[in-house]
Amino acid sequence: MLDATLAELSAALAAKRVSSVELTGAFLDRVRKLNPDLNAFITVDRERSLAQARAADAKRAHGDAGPLTGIPVALKDIYCTKGQRTTCGSRMLEHFISPYDAHVVEQLERAGAVALGKCNMDEFAMGSSNENSYFGPVRNPWDRRRVPGGSSGGSAAAVAARMAPAATGTDTGGSVRQPAAFSGVCGLRPTYGLVSRYGLIAFASSLDQAGPIARSAADLALLLNVMAGFDARDSTSLDRPKEDYTENLEMRMGGLRIGLPAEYFGEGIEPGVRMAVEAAVAWFEAQGARRVELELSRTKLAVPAYYVIAPAEASSNLARFDGVRYGYRAKEYSDLVDMYCRTRAEAFGAEVKQRILVGTYVLSHGYYDAYYLQAQKVRRLIAQDFSLAFEKCDVILGPTAPTTAFEIGAKAGDPVQMYLGDIFTIPAALAGLPALSIPCGFDEKGLPVGLQLMGEHFSEATLLGAAHRYQQATEWHKRIPKETPL
Repeated sequence: MLDATLAELSAALAAKRVSSVELTGAFLDRVRKLNPDLNAFITVDRERSLAQARAADAKRAHGDAGPLTGIPVALKDIYCTKGQRTTCGSRMLEHFISPYDAHVVEQLERAGAVALGKCNMDEFAMGSSNENSYFGPVRNPWDRRRVPGGSSGGSAAAVAARMAPAATGTDTGGSVRQPAAFSGVCGLRPTYGLVSRYGLIAFASSLDQAGPIARSAADLALLLNVMAGFDARDSTSLDRPKEDYTENLEMRMGGLRIGLPAEYFGEGIEPGVRMAVEAAVAWFEAQGARRVELELSRTKLAVPAYYVIAPAEASSNLARFDGVRYGYRAKEYSDLVDMYCRTRAEAFGAEVKQRILVGTYVLSHGYYDAYYLQAQKVRRLIAQDFSLAFEKCDVILGPTAPTTAFEIGAKAGDPVQMYLGDIFTIPAALAGLPALSIPCGFDEKGLPVGLQLMGEHFSEATLLGAAHRYQQATEWHKRIPKETPL
């Protein structure tokens, strides 16, 4: 059962071959066994999870069950969860107990899913390696010396190590897709506004987007069916008809136009990544998809634009953490201003402080026009490039990241190199586009490679269908890390 898909688990629960209590207990036992080494979970409440499992079994017994009823799901620790610790990977919120549930948590509970626990993450979702957590780095199940990607690294590692069949993440500049690629699982960033951000602790509000992480594209579709939907509490939530994202999974590949940007296959890509992605492109062509050569010339501007816009929004969003209302407060201080300063100095990590400083600088008088305003103009141009590209193609294919997972500490002293690792994931975030990552092979070191598929706004069904058809013909997504056998 630990290696089953969501559909297989749902069928087993429906046929009463296993109960939700038994299934949840099995995953909790695996968390207890593996988490001391992988550090993928921050908070696990066994009794709370088993109580939810018993409630799910009761719903099934009364014939009131959906596809996810009784299935355990891990939550990134950025989702507020009523009555449970929500830390956001920070000392600032180490002891914060949320008084309410995030919209996504409500939706999952309504669907009968069981919350396994809260997953480790880069502090306030700021990072690409999951080394920035106050609770220590998460380790990649494929190689304990390497990072799982970030900021949703705990969620990706939990799914890869079969500590959870699925998990939630958030994607600001690639924080669902990049850890999915590094950890050999599947991750989806939906169209901005398709999934409510209510109850997500904000990093960069115009970029943050909740998304699912799972073992297959079909599992992502099941999760998105529950997560997507209008929420009046989120001013950016889109009010549009609900879709069934499983309906297009058996889509025809003939005539599908796949765009291949020259910029996504240039210098800086590791040979093992290039070979795996090119093999995947060849498979799509063999199925009747038509290759379209593209130019996205402003790709190189995406990283600098993002690292102006995101820190600017972070400096505003994180101003609320001052030691007055909730969260950490310095024990010794002389006056109110000193309390503010000491609280933020003691409770924020180095990466968070760095981004707050950058954000405050680019928003300051005399620099707003020179940096922030220019970055917003570049963002609009990048979105326009994508609009023109999707007149020529249906899906854009390329590597999720230019490299596979790197060793813990390898890029800690070089933030520029760390940031450049997001060069292929950031553009979709800036344009608010849907994009997903699926495994497409392994490099010479035995590390998983991610294939990224991007589409026009609200094209999630097409992306999931194309990914599912690829996974029907390959087994990359079925591989299990040798260091975490079942």
